[in-house]
Amino acid sequence: MSQSSKSSRIFTQAFGMFLGIAIAVWVLRGFGVGILAAIPGGVIWLLLLIAIFMGILAYVQKTWWRF
Repeated sequence: MSQSSKSSRIFTQAFGMFLGIAIAVWVLRGFGVGILAAIPGGVIWLLLLIAIFMGILAYVQKTWWRF
């Protein structure tokens, strides 16, 4: 496995992880589950923005950076 492919895979996994956490927190917060009900909306937006950033990095790594 080349370095570029390995790096792209890490970014793709990070994208999925942050997106999954953001969706889980958003859904559980909506149900009013324990401490998650007290999490501000800004934290969820931050998780979503990090996920978007990781997705963009994974795309750029896979398509543009060929070294």
